Amino acid sequence: QVQLVESGGGLVQAGDSLRLSCVASGRAFSRYVMGWFRQAPGKEREFVATIRWSGALTSYSDSVKGRFTISRDNAKSTVYLQMNSLKPEDTAVYYCAADVDYTGSRASAYDYWGQGTQVTVSS
Repeated sequence: QVQLVESGGGLVQAGDSLRLSCVASGRAFSRYVMGWFRQAPGKEREFVATIRWSGALTSYSDSVKGRFTISRDNAKSTVYLQMNSLKPEDTAVYYCAADVDYTGSRASAYDYWGQGTQVTVSS
């Protein structure tokens, strides 16, 4: 099993940047594919980005491509989400997720989740 704890959320203005972190504890972090998802009030949980075990391969949703960057530091058991040029529509609770072998964008396929961190972008 792996436990995930997100941090780094906050209230920012449109155009600002934030970096989210997700620290994992438990079994070897490098064995997990890591993903970031978000959920706005009244909406379903939405895929944001995913990164594979070594960090060599990443994928993004179209809505964040070119603005957000996912990365990981396996030595620190941490995955990051650098968010630039934030927009009000990026406002949501952001969750990190982990799975041993699923590399896609379907939230229900990830086995482990953090508690989430709130990101609010004002216009």
